[in-house]
Amino acid sequence: MVGKIVEVYPRKIIRNEAVIKPGVTYGRQSKLPQQAINSRSQLQDAIYQSPPSWLDDDDVDDAITDENWLDVAKVFSEFAQAIGVLGSVPFGLKGDHAFGTVVIMRDRSVGGEWEAGRWDLPGLVTVGKMSKVVWIVGILLWMCCVWVCNGQGEYVLYKDPNQKVSDRVVDLLGRMTLEEKIGQMVQIDRSVATINVMRDYFIGSVLSGGGSSPLPQATAQNWVDMINEYQKGALVSRLGIPMIYGIDAVHGHNNVYNATIFPHNVGLGATRQRIGAATAVEVRATGIPYTFAPCIAVCRDPRWGRCYESYSEDHKVVEDMTDVILGLQGEPPSNYNHGVPFVGGRDKVAACAKHYVGDGGTTRGVNENNTVTDLHGLLSIHMPAYADAIYKGVSTVMVSYSSWNGEKMHANTELITGYLKGTLRFKGFVISDWQGVDKISSPPHSNYTASVRAAIQAGIDMVMVPFNFNEFINDLLSLVKSKAIPITRIDDAVSRILLVKFTMGLFENPLADYSFSNELGSQAHRDLAREAVRKSLVLLKNGNKTNPMLPLPRKASKILVAGTHADNLGYQCGGWSITWQGLSGNKNTRGTTILGAIQSAVDQSTEVVFSQNPGAEFIKSNNFSYAIIAVGEPPYAETAGDSDKLTMMDPGPAIVTSTCQAVKCVAVVLSGRPLVMEPYVASIEALVAAWLPGTEGQGITDALFGDHGFSGKLPVTWFRNTEQLPMSYGDSPYDPLFAYGSGLETESVASIVARSTSASAASTKPCLVTVLCLFLFPSLSRVFQKMKSYKSLE
Repeated sequence: MVGKIVEVYPRKIIRNEAVIKPGVTYGRQSKLPQQAINSRSQLQDAIYQSPPSWLDDDDVDDAITDENWLDVAKVFSEFAQAIGVLGSVPFGLKGDHAFGTVVIMRDRSVGGEWEAGRWDLPGLVTVGKMSKVVWIVGILLWMCCVWVCNGQGEYVLYKDPNQKVSDRVVDLLGRMTLEEKIGQMVQIDRSVATINVMRDYFIGSVLSGGGSSPLPQATAQNWVDMINEYQKGALVSRLGIPMIYGIDAVHGHNNVYNATIFPHNVGLGATRQRIGAATAVEVRATGIPYTFAPCIAVCRDPRWGRCYESYSEDHKVVEDMTDVILGLQGEPPSNYNHGVPFVGGRDKVAACAKHYVGDGGTTRGVNENNTVTDLHGLLSIHMPAYADAIYKGVSTVMVSYSSWNGEKMHANTELITGYLKGTLRFKGFVISDWQGVDKISSPPHSNYTASVRAAIQAGIDMVMVPFNFNEFINDLLSLVKSKAIPITRIDDAVSRILLVKFTMGLFENPLADYSFSNELGSQAHRDLAREAVRKSLVLLKNGNKTNPMLPLPRKASKILVAGTHADNLGYQCGGWSITWQGLSGNKNTRGTTILGAIQSAVDQSTEVVFSQNPGAEFIKSNNFSYAIIAVGEPPYAETAGDSDKLTMMDPGPAIVTSTCQAVKCVAVVLSGRPLVMEPYVASIEALVAAWLPGTEGQGITDALFGDHGFSGKLPVTWFRNTEQLPMSYGDSPYDPLFAYGSGLETESVASIVARSTSASAASTKPCLVTVLCLFLFPSLSRVFQKMKSYKSLE
């Protein structure tokens, strides 16, 4: 129970005595101040608009001073929040300018108590004397109390956190108008969101599209402040239903400046659950409780522009990777009802499994196109990860733009309502993709009303509109009123949305604070990302068995660093990094490039020379000990990444050819998928697939220089040429350049040295053993020489 009138006291304040009686409505409506109050003048302006018209402005000016305005604002704000005063409240007038006070009880203390008609404010009240400050605050608090008295403040079940979530959903749904229900089904972009829009249209959700931020290089505090403003608009609506803010945090909190950007999904492995937890707290640091992640597509053709968002071509790997949901949302307790959404605390976020279903299987890898397969193929390859995600408590599922055998997924009742909600018993809410409803028709938006009807009837609960919300709301209202869409379908959608909001505690904690701001880009998270990078690296070639090139010696006279990707943090991060399509350069966020990592890793006496595209004569004249080349793809996202060629960006091929023919080289390929490499492999001494590693370039040098060994395995098949595509493990014929699961393993320098040292110490007759070994196995002499060189690397 939030508040209850237990006794009423009359008190003469100005001219007359009056009694405010429970259950009696007095006077007109007045709104409490909802804007952020940052100064004495703002507080005074707010109070002028809120109390009865008979309150003298001079009294307000005299009572509120530069010294006490913050205390006054804080007391009123805390009290109003405690009893749930969020919107319009009535105040009492009886007779000629009367004022009444009440005694109330509350669940929680907010710094004072109503006692016998007075509000006790430590530091502001003198015993036996009611100052003007208390009188002003008293009037405001009295407005709150009258709101409680006249019936609106009676016990409300959906506001009680001690009640079952299911009961709270039923109670709130029963109080909602059709307009309020439809408003909850709307998600709009922040660019069209205002406090008034949130309040007047009862908007259920807001999102930041790729690159949409409060301002350039916005801080965590900037994000929190912006989101709280939108939330205040939702909270002043009639029922005070909080909105849920969403963002694409798909490899760390990638839209936000200074956040830790982890490797894209194609490069992730054993660190997945910890990455989910780190991402969740960085997202929460900016006030956001919902991420559109993870993508659990199974990429069956690397020509698809979203292949780097997929963990693997193998559905079993993708199933295992759904553990990231446990990191994002928290791990449900053992007695939890599996399949029901779960979010386990204020440092966790609601997750979203996407894109349902078959988005990674489209013909020729064309984004948003048609996946042609029978039901067995769909269920055996593309569906299993969704069953895992639902079992682990995922809160939401996003529908794919793509089609299955010609039928748009956004309009597929059989798979959304029938299989996802029916067979898999998913209890969270289903959300559309960005303008996904528009794209049901061709051309998009050409028959919008019909598309809205098809999408909602298919089982989509929340629609990422994201701009033209008026049209969507009006169309859906009309469809329901004309009975083209039954109200039961609307109730199902809204119940699911409310279930997630109640489950994640939005009603109890709708407003964000700065408590996690220090977590954004923290060193602990960067260390984790560095670990993820080195574990994601796949060593595809390393000299030969008797003369491996890696690990590299730190101490060398002069080394060359070259390539388009060696000194470009934007290329290193790829798409969905700060902006939707990604960026080029080193000034868009904070991190370490490969060049910077190399410069930090080598011995102080080693000269590092960087030339992005060195000529053959330049290389020969400098007598380099070895070269490290970083090449790959430019950043891209979604359809912009679709490619039939799958080649390195220019002048990458020329750099590899000219450099590796002139000096012993290591080629580090930064890409979201396999690229055409067969023509260059012969000239490359060592080849590393580094995928899209994110901001922590030191993870690459950790392996190159032997601080850690290589252990990664290919999550996808590396083709010889694009004419072979599509080609996945298990296909026939299957003749890749590097098979699925390939990856050479190496030991760290420390392990090699320790092993060789312990072996020497254990030998009782080292001279005899060595002579015999060298005599019987001449090739071992080269191994001993290599061990000696490893010792020199330390």
